[in-house]
Amino acid sequence: MSKLKKILTKDGSVSLRSLFFQENFHSLEGALKETESKFINPSNLKRFKDKSLNVLDICFGLGYNSASLFSNLIGQNSFLNLYALEIDKRPLEYSLESELFQNLWDPKVSKILKSLSQDCKYKDPFFDCHILWGDARERINNIPADIKFDLIYLDGFSPQKCPQIWTVEFLAKVTQRLNNDGYLITYSSSAAIRKTLREFGLYIFNIKPTKISKNSWSNGTIGIKKIDEGSLKRNIFFEKLSLMEEEHLLSKAGIPYRDPNLNLNANEIIQKRVQEQLLSNLKTSKEWREKWGMTK
Repeated sequence: MSKLKKILTKDGSVSLRSLFFQENFHSLEGALKETESKFINPSNLKRFKDKSLNVLDICFGLGYNSASLFSNLIGQNSFLNLYALEIDKRPLEYSLESELFQNLWDPKVSKILKSLSQDCKYKDPFFDCHILWGDARERINNIPADIKFDLIYLDGFSPQKCPQIWTVEFLAKVTQRLNNDGYLITYSSSAAIRKTLREFGLYIFNIKPTKISKNSWSNGTIGIKKIDEGSLKRNIFFEKLSLMEEEHLLSKAGIPYRDPNLNLNANEIIQKRVQEQLLSNLKTSKEWREKWGMTK
């Protein structure tokens, strides 16, 4: 496992940086802020008041997404059945040792996280939670086949750094687990990911950024199997893809990551995609950016 460096983000919440991936777990603007704006707010959790919901948290990390989910559901009289997938135990161990992290939540949230860390599960009348440690490509097969998820959070390192969880083959497994009214939510606005999800039959939406600029036009992506037009009109957190985003999908950036037997390493997956891009006659990302006046 790679070395991890502790960092403090601008909203006062703590995060980590992977020195191997050379990537932070969260934006420096704020770990808590990112969780709320990119995952929790678009989830529209109030629709599950007095109901049950199934959630799959892929790449659990420090636990921010699940912790915020628990926090929002406490007192809402919702029953949560959660499965989390994570390969590295150290980020959660760090969270449990961090006073700054613990002070963000109701004591019950900390109790659930501690139980997940120690026993890989937690259960009470309102929460039934499990964490499966190991390669997500394998461990997803250990989730009972009859469970379909209302929310799937996909929050691993970026496709360019950790393509194993962004491939056509893995996303096929993930989308098969989404129920008809479910949301698949990710911070990524990658054309390759969006195009792959669309080809699996999902309607793709852009999570609106809080501040819009030429180089900051998205907070992520939501994929939905079945559209409720009324709900879409009432939501304030996501919108249909713009013409600029649609054209992004038609460039070389939209060529997917592939891992036919779900066993390739990151470099093998990236090289396979690079070769496919070299053979393609599609517009380059540079040409797309130049057309829309963006700088990288």
